[in-house]
Amino acid sequence: MPRSIVPVNLADRLSQFSELWSQKTVATLNDYEIKLAKVKGEFVWHTHPDTDELFLVVSGRLTIQLREADVVLEPGELFVVPRGVEHCPVATEETAILLCEPAGTLNTGDAGGPLTRATETLD
Repeated sequence: MPRSIVPVNLADRLSQFSELWSQKTVATLNDYEIKLAKVKGEFVWHTHPDTDELFLVVSGRLTIQLREADVVLEPGELFVVPRGVEHCPVATEETAILLCEPAGTLNTGDAGGPLTRATETLD
């Protein structure tokens, strides 16, 4: 059966990796990548000058620190960080998230550094 008509099972895809802060592409939508990641701890403050970034919590709890306030997301909740807004994701427990952003978007945005990772595709 062609892959394009097979549903993506998020739990199955999440079981395929354990590394933290490493985004895995599980689908594409036009020029956007739908990615999964497991996160724990504090990421880096960064911006994406040219794109919004969607975060959806699959399991766990994610805080997206913004300079003016924190946004706390529980499972099933999503938040879109507007383009150009500085933010820093934080998770006190291991948290699974789904992200949606244009293909090729760096996970660390304009900050770079040791947490920058190329996105891998999960089959």
